Amino acid sequence: MQWLKKILGKEDKFFDLLEAGAEEAKTSVNLLAAYLETLSSGGPPANLDDFVQSRRKEKRIRYEMQEALSRTFVTPLEREDIEALSFALYRIPKTVEKIVERLSIYPGRVPHSAFARQADLMKQAAEAVSFMVQQLRGGTNIEKIRAANDRLQYAEGEADKVMLTLLKDLYSGPYDARELIILSDLYEMVEQAVDRCRNAGNVVVQIVLKHS
Repeated sequence: MQWLKKILGKEDKFFDLLEAGAEEAKTSVNLLAAYLETLSSGGPPANLDDFVQSRRKEKRIRYEMQEALSRTFVTPLEREDIEALSFALYRIPKTVEKIVERLSIYPGRVPHSAFARQADLMKQAAEAVSFMVQQLRGGTNIEKIRAANDRLQYAEGEADKVMLTLLKDLYSGPYDARELIILSDLYEMVEQAVDRCRNAGNVVVQIVLKHS
């Protein structure tokens, strides 16, 4: 029975790493939402070290996953599915990092009303992804996954609408050419963070459908 315990232990490791990746993705999104709130309220700049640490954790998780896949023959899910989900989760904090880098050098004041709704939708999307990944360990409950995916798809759809509204207001507002380019780029990058969450959720759905 010792060999069976070893196999089951290795299977747990993959779920542990996927859940850790999803949790770190959610953490990075929450940090970004708080950062946007601070910027838009005119408060002092947030400590970017938190983003750096979150990104490092995600990179370490990604590396551990690749190492585990290279050393293990038996996996709880198909290898390509584990790799696809791990990569999709990895891209969420990577996108967040790019947004923060761009915001940190933006010379103007970030409009609060512009990012408030986007930040809320990002958090909803990341929360749904984290929940969906957690469900993989206990089997593949299609109903729970569908309900969470519905929330995720709603957040992504709303994010698209919000971005278009923001761009419309931006194009017709009192902005100079430089501000228009910078802000439109930022709006699209924030919306892309929600897209990254949707992509990760889509991978989870595909995995569940394979095993249902």
